[in-house]
Order: sequence, then structure tokens, then C-alpha cells
Amino acid sequence: MKKYVITYDIGTTGIKTCLIEIENEMKILGSSSLGYGLYVDDQVGVKGGAEQNENEWWEAMCVTTKAVFEKVPYIKKEQIDGISFCSQMQGLVLVDKEGNCVRHPMSYMDQRAREELKKGIAHGVQVAGAEVSKLLKYLMYTGAVSSSVKDPIWKYKWVEAHEPEAFKRVYKWLDVKEYLICRASGEFVMTEDSAFATLLYDTRNGHQGWCKPICDMVGVDMKHLPEIKKCTEKVGEVTEKAAEELGLAAGTAVFGGGGDASLIGVGAGAVSVTDTHIYSGTSGWVGTVVDKQVVDAGAMMAAIVGADPGKYNYFGELETSNKCVEWVKNHLALDDIGVYLHDKNVADSIENININLYDYMEDVISEIPAGSNGTIFTPWLHGNRCPFEDPNAAGMFFNIKIETGKTEMIRAVVEGICFHMRWMLERQEKKIKTSKSIRFCGGGALGGVTCQILSDILQRDIEVVESPQNVGAVGAAACIAVGLGMIPSLEHVKSLIPAKKRYTPNRENKAVYDRNFKVFCNLYKSNKENFAILNG
Repeated sequence: MKKYVITYDIGTTGIKTCLIEIENEMKILGSSSLGYGLYVDDQVGVKGGAEQNENEWWEAMCVTTKAVFEKVPYIKKEQIDGISFCSQMQGLVLVDKEGNCVRHPMSYMDQRAREELKKGIAHGVQVAGAEVSKLLKYLMYTGAVSSSVKDPIWKYKWVEAHEPEAFKRVYKWLDVKEYLICRASGEFVMTEDSAFATLLYDTRNGHQGWCKPICDMVGVDMKHLPEIKKCTEKVGEVTEKAAEELGLAAGTAVFGGGGDASLIGVGAGAVSVTDTHIYSGTSGWVGTVVDKQVVDAGAMMAAIVGADPGKYNYFGELETSNKCVEWVKNHLALDDIGVYLHDKNVADSIENININLYDYMEDVISEIPAGSNGTIFTPWLHGNRCPFEDPNAAGMFFNIKIETGKTEMIRAVVEGICFHMRWMLERQEKKIKTSKSIRFCGGGALGGVTCQILSDILQRDIEVVESPQNVGAVGAAACIAVGLGMIPSLEHVKSLIPAKKRYTPNRENKAVYDRNFKVFCNLYKSNKENFAILNG
């Protein structure tokens, strides 16, 4: 039977809301997007801080929900069979008993808790940034280790140490989508994948759930941890108050959904064991489906709990992926847009400028040879996590000469992102098998030139599904489809999401990219001390 659902893809800097028809395929009938703030450093009054405003999330959710009904007027709110979420992960949202935030949420990008990390795990004799006995205990219970300053445990401990009055009011620890579930339904829950992302989740067979030994070791009050639910499970219903604000019918089913690392691969059709996908949005990653837990503590990579029971996503993250393209758009390309719009005879409006700047960049980088004439860019605009953890790391252009132009620099940014994806992919292959054809998704996959560059740098086939920027919303819809019994499991969604475009590697570009990649990997090692001097 045909079903209509609404899904929310909650990114770092904006939400995309989709009204989706589920029958023989997942069909997006209408969508609406709205941005919100990401407040960093001086904006939040602490170095390394990265926060968001929970009311901006909710307002964006309300505005875009109403907007999709306006775009698809023949679907009424009473016809919606459920709502679900695909969201940024590893945020820290601390709420009181009424579901109100005791302080603004901390983003996954927040890296203020360096002292808490040091006191909690990065002391004594260390392996991969963690004290040995604690590392072994972590791996025994969770299969991963909380050794990154950006992990939510240390944010939680920072609030406890620095904001004791706010901490006293904490009732539950939620992640981003769990806060929105709570605001929509009044339920305090956390899906399995979000629970794992806290790194307080026991993954041992027969013991799945919150892990008391780990909580005791790091000093987390288990009363703060909510009930755990499956990603495909109905977790509540839209309340009267939320229905009025959202423009939905009261009683509409609310499903758990999943984090972006769990569902973007699902929405891209990478759901079988060894399927690999690459995502390039604000952040980016390489993820491969595996059937057992794998960890590479030295590279900050682990197999995280996925939305599909019994499967994991072996995962390596780049903090700023397509965010680098946005940066280069704003700082290197913007002054050329007037000329470009004139050449293309496009009306000079803000909307057209935003859209056509990316078209401009795609056009100009297609005219620059592979390797950007030796110019190399490092995409570490907010530190880095994998395959090395260093909040001091930063972006740089390397090997600029008097003849280097802006267009080489723009292409170098795209190549730098792709080099980092290759670095993580090759590190994954030390532990697991990855797929020969890789599904590429996120906003970065919208550009054909970018897709070809990625194919050439990886020397693999790159496949792109329809609307690659919306795969998170499709993954959230798949959770509802399983929850409603329309399909037996998330793996069955693969047949509903075929590739629409395929890019094959150009062998002629292999040598120059292999050369530049070697230099790219050397740049961090050569500049680690310099980053510490400037940013430590």
C-alpha cells in the first residue's frame, strides 16, 4: 500500500524536510530547506566551542514542514503515516524534566573539553591517545574508545565541571534528533546508533544497552541516560501542541530514525556487507558496511552500530568536507560571480548567485589539469579526526608559485577533499574489504567534475543516485517503511535505490594524483609542530 511520510534531514547548518511517497520506490514529492546558526569560539565565549540554538532547529522544522505541504497541496496532513529523522550525531543536548535545554546544545564539532579528555583517559601510559587499561576496558565492552576531544562524554564532563548549576538541572542526555523527537512527542528516548555514539553502549551479544562499567569509569550518571529504541521503531506520537506548531495532525506516528552516519549510506543504497559509500556535506566520511566490530584506534576509526540490526558501519570522518567548497566559494570565487552571471545571462539575484557560484566553480576547475599544476590544499578547517586526531590541524595551500591562479586553488580544494577520502579509504582497507564501486552522496556529489576527480583519485568507479543531497531523508523514510512492515529489513531498500550516474577512472591522471597524494599525506607530519605552535 502507498504511504506518505515526512522526514527531516538535520545537518550541521540547516534542515531539509522531505515529503516522500513509499510504494515500489522512494519518491520525493516535495522538499524544503532552511538554515540555522553554528556558533563557534568567540561567539560562545570559549576557545574550541561550537554550539547551536535548539529553538532555531525547531523553528526550521516547523517552517519547512508547512512549506512542503504548500508545495504538495494534494497531500493533507491527515494522510501522513509517520515522521522520522536523519541527523548530525554526537551532539550533547542536556534537558530538564520538561524537555527544555539546560544550556544550548554542543555540536559534534565542539572541542573545548581538552582538560576533561586528558583527565578522563589521555593520561599515563597511552596507546592511540588513551591510557592502556581504560583503552582495553573500552574495547572489551563497546568495541570503540572515547579518545577524541570531540566525543560527547568529555563535553558532558565539561558542563559538570564548568557549569554546575546547569548540570544540576539535567534530567536526560539527548542527541540532536532525540531532542526534536522529545519536542515533537514528549518522549525521552535514544536510538541504538545514537546510544553507541555516546561510547557508553555495551555492544556485547546479550548485553546490548547502557554499560555501567564504562559509565562508572568515566563518571557518567546513568540516570541521565534515556530509554534505548530501535531506529525502525515507533517511539511516540505528535502531541497536540507540537502538531499545531508543525502543521501536522496530532497523533501522527514518530519513528526513531537514525544518525547521518547510519542512514546516509542506507539512502544511497549502500546496505550490504562490503558496500562502501563516501559522503561530502558540511562534514564528510568514508563508510563501509561490515558484519562485525572492527576498530583501528590509531586512525580513530571504528565500526559503529548501524540502523540495521547485526550490521555496523566502519567509519572514518573528515570534519570539514564540502564546507571547504563553501569556504572557497565565499572567499575566492565570489568576486567573479558577476562576470559569470553576465556570460550566462542569468538574473542577478541572491538565489542565482548562491546556485551559480557552484556552477562557476565546476566550470573553471574543469579547465585546469589534474593535479592543479602542483597546488595542494589540506581540508582541515576545523581540526581533523581521521586518520589522525588533531584539533590544531588547519587548512593550507601548498606549493603556490607566481604563475598559480585562483582557478588552480579552487580545483586544489576539491582535490584536497578527495585526497583525504582516499587516505581514509586506504586506511580502512588495512582492516576490511571495501567495494570496487563506491556510492558518492551529499551536496558534493551534485557536480559531475567533482565526481570524476574523486573517481580519478581513487581509481574506482563512482556511482551517484538520484538527488544525492537527499539520501539522508530517503534513509529516514526507509526506517518508517520497515516500521510499518512495508519491507522486511533495511537491506531490502537497495533494490529501490538504483544508481543514476556512473563515473569511471581516467588512467591517464593516475600518476599525477599518486604524486600529489604522497605530498598531501606528508603535509600533516611535516607541519604538526607548526600547527601546535600557532593553534595549541
